[in-house]
Amino acid sequence: MQLLPVILSGGTGTRLWPVSRESMPKPFMKLAGGKSLLQLTSERAWALPNVSHTAVVTNMAYSYKTAEELMDETGAKQTSLLLEPVGRNTAPAVTLAALWAQAKFGSDVVLVVLAADHLIDKPAEFEDAVADAAALAQREGRLVLFGIEPSSPETGYGYIEWGSPIARSRAHEVARFVEKPTAEKASEYLRAGNFVWNSGMFCFTAAAILAALEEHAPDLLRVAQRVAHRSALHAEGQVLFDAQSFGELPDISIDYAVMEKASNVAVIPCAFGWSDIGSWKAVAETRETDEAGNSTEGDTILVNSRRTYLRSEDRLVAAVGVEDLVVIDTPDAVLVAHKDSSQQVKDIVAKLKRDGHITAKEHLTVHRPWGKYTVLHDAPQFKVKRIEVSPGKKLSLQLHQKRSEHWVVVRGTAHVTVGERVVDLAPNESIYVPMQVKHRIENATDQPLTMVEVQCGDYLGEDDIVRFSDDFGRA
Repeated sequence: MQLLPVILSGGTGTRLWPVSRESMPKPFMKLAGGKSLLQLTSERAWALPNVSHTAVVTNMAYSYKTAEELMDETGAKQTSLLLEPVGRNTAPAVTLAALWAQAKFGSDVVLVVLAADHLIDKPAEFEDAVADAAALAQREGRLVLFGIEPSSPETGYGYIEWGSPIARSRAHEVARFVEKPTAEKASEYLRAGNFVWNSGMFCFTAAAILAALEEHAPDLLRVAQRVAHRSALHAEGQVLFDAQSFGELPDISIDYAVMEKASNVAVIPCAFGWSDIGSWKAVAETRETDEAGNSTEGDTILVNSRRTYLRSEDRLVAAVGVEDLVVIDTPDAVLVAHKDSSQQVKDIVAKLKRDGHITAKEHLTVHRPWGKYTVLHDAPQFKVKRIEVSPGKKLSLQLHQKRSEHWVVVRGTAHVTVGERVVDLAPNESIYVPMQVKHRIENATDQPLTMVEVQCGDYLGEDDIVRFSDDFGRA
């Protein structure tokens, strides 16, 4: 049996703002051990038996960061990136992954669909559940769900009611799916004993899920087949789904499209220490606490406080005489919330988006395929950035309509094009880039390159850019 883990890495994680933002969402968030949720999920996938390849379905905008984390940091060389031009929920993602997997590995390949932003504390129990699900999927063509045995009357999850047991398996028939319940209903489900949380993780063969789509969502499948047919190899191990036909896919979950309609769905009740890290309260619960129930990350001080979580990225954060708070400090935004209200952080992000506030989307440090930049100062008519270009990388050949730029090299060697002039700049050397003149920075060495950029102009937005050529397909 060949097992193919498929990791769905989408969503912005708005309830984990200000760390999770649109340009660097929740799956890339580092936890206490220094690894991101995506990296931990990938490691968990590779630990499963009979795995020689994995796939990640993600947005094209996150391709470089995903590749950097999985290929460079975890060594998962046999990972394919299936790149969506825009988000379209789980049904299109699963369908396209199944079509790709069938073409590459055959109809009998067993897909284990995982979410990039989950934590699992008991990997051995998880592996046992996957083995049972994979055997059932292969033997009976079942669509198998992983249900989480509830530990509390949680109202933030959907529930699955399970019925009759299935022979030679820990799985049960699915009696029904239930939407996120009221507190009263959730308590009732907990007492009943045959309800589990819907984890959003699945196991099935490529043939079984495509047959279910043919029966219950044929229009979605037809569009997905066109997308797959028109898609192209973007880079080694990366498939870019055709943008034009992709836009015709419906925004629908795999639960609504298939699972709630199919008759061959099974669920395995699981207790492997699962968390979807859906709020700062959930993040706090992953940390060890002191005798007062406090937990911290970064440079922090707590005095006379209880059950409080502090997280600081680069400066001292102190709290005195507080209880049941989460305090999240980043270089450009601070969140203070009661633990029981941490689900409402998404409302802050919604307001920031309505107001056009940049912190809804970007951090001060912004990652790009060629490296990253950090905004050091932003004022009317001028902006100062630190630009870091990775070895062997170069920015696009571009120009700006409304601003000029001054570049000063502080580390490494910059191969610079400004108009017709091409020059190498060493540390403490600089060059001026006039408005409306084509220019480019390249790091042709094997050492890091760091520059300071000063922008001057009436408009300094990131959308004032015209690209003429680009190594990353953005021209």
